[in-house]
Amino acid sequence: MDWWNELWLNEGFATWVGWLATNRFYPDFQVWSQFVAEAVQTSQQLDSLRGSHPIEVPVKNALEIDQIFDAISYLKGSSVIRMLSTHLGVETFLQGVSQYLKEHAYGKDVNAFMDIWIKKVGFPVLTVAEEPGQIGVRQSRFLLTGDVKPEEDETIWWIPLGLKTGPKSQGSATEALTIKNETLRDVDESFYKFNSDKTGYYRTNYPPARLAKLGAEKQKLSVEDKIGLVADAAALAIAGDGTTAGLLTFASNFSDESNHFVWTQIINSLVNIGSIFAENDAVAEGLKKFTLKLVSAAAEKVGWRSGPNENFLTGRLRALLINTAGSAGHKATIEEAKRQFQRYVEGDKGAIHPSLRLPVFRISVTEGGKTAYEAVKQEYLNTTSIDGKEICLQALGNVQSAELVNDFMDFQFSDKVAVQDIHSGSIALAVNPGARMTLWAYIKDHWEEVHKKLSANSVIIDRYVKSTLQKFASHQVEQDIANFFGNKDTKGFDRGLVQVSDTVRGNANYKERDEQLVLEWLKAHDYLSK
Repeated sequence: MDWWNELWLNEGFATWVGWLATNRFYPDFQVWSQFVAEAVQTSQQLDSLRGSHPIEVPVKNALEIDQIFDAISYLKGSSVIRMLSTHLGVETFLQGVSQYLKEHAYGKDVNAFMDIWIKKVGFPVLTVAEEPGQIGVRQSRFLLTGDVKPEEDETIWWIPLGLKTGPKSQGSATEALTIKNETLRDVDESFYKFNSDKTGYYRTNYPPARLAKLGAEKQKLSVEDKIGLVADAAALAIAGDGTTAGLLTFASNFSDESNHFVWTQIINSLVNIGSIFAENDAVAEGLKKFTLKLVSAAAEKVGWRSGPNENFLTGRLRALLINTAGSAGHKATIEEAKRQFQRYVEGDKGAIHPSLRLPVFRISVTEGGKTAYEAVKQEYLNTTSIDGKEICLQALGNVQSAELVNDFMDFQFSDKVAVQDIHSGSIALAVNPGARMTLWAYIKDHWEEVHKKLSANSVIIDRYVKSTLQKFASHQVEQDIANFFGNKDTKGFDRGLVQVSDTVRGNANYKERDEQLVLEWLKAHDYLSK
């Protein structure tokens, strides 16, 4: 490693090896499913913005590394390594790494297709077109804003197709796409899917009927396939390459799903949609009803009590489904959460299972107003555990009034909360549609204090600005953010502001384009009040 710009190889490889080793020793942890749901999606969210950067980027001085070594360097780096290792075979890849360490060079064949992934910004979307007896595939750059310019779409990526198909296939399909367009013949059209197990670092845009058919045949899909399809459909809807109706239709097949990571991706996607359309009361109501119908059976099945020999992923699934059902208005869930919370506050610390404190606290703060808010805030002050304090901060973000938002912000910036933990509470407020504008107003009104508290560490202030501002879906707010910071010292988070602008603009475009279509879909499927 000659200089900082090559550090990604060290960190990206170390990240990938960590996941690989964990999977070898603990296969029941399903870490590659987690990798696809978390690492891949986090990096692709950032990498779909104009404000992204290549994995390998020139570093002029060491002071730049805090903003450059982010999800791209670590998570895209490890994702691309996973893609390459899957294509070559893990053992072959590891032998190549050994050779690299000896000679400091991969073979020319590997360099030929890896250089693009390392040195070019962004990633592609593979668009699928069906014709009788053949399938057309086309690659183009994917941007969340959906407005790719010709000069931004000149890269031709090496794309491993990872084609999974039915028994009627003749097996003649190419392994990788190395040109802009290609026609594949002899594919079994009764069932096929690209990017098997989501090992390729790209999104796939299927015709609406094919996506719906894949949802109906989900038993043929791996866990990673399901996660990738949901995530792709959600991202493509935001970009305008797909639709929210297509995503909702696909997701409606999963009410009987039992995998924690699949549910995580579905719920994350639905929460984001709900956040973007939150100002439209009818759409918000319809999406809430859709979510309630989707998760109710699964939440009731997993219940509140853990069984004997239950694995930890079932425990995580229980917490996720209880939180989602409660947020969507599941009455029995809300009542049980309130009952357990009241007993806990009265002194029975065994009333809430440790793994369920966050959903119970969140539901209680949402439903219980100032009384529940003060009780959780007191719990933060009393607990000595780090995770206990984190749970409280996340739960307090569910407040429903401007008065409590401002009180919570004062609390976060007091000496009661460690600087490195402030973002936890503010992120919770940012994803809360009823608190978001009050949060932004507070940041503007108290910017001098906020900046002084956070700017000593550029990682902390960059993370704070990005995580608190990127949930808006308004061109007016995007301009307000730009105007506010226009005359401010943005050293340490200038790249972050560009990413915020890209994200908010993409959200706003999506809202304007799809709002009426979502309303019509919800009405057609009886999710709106008569």
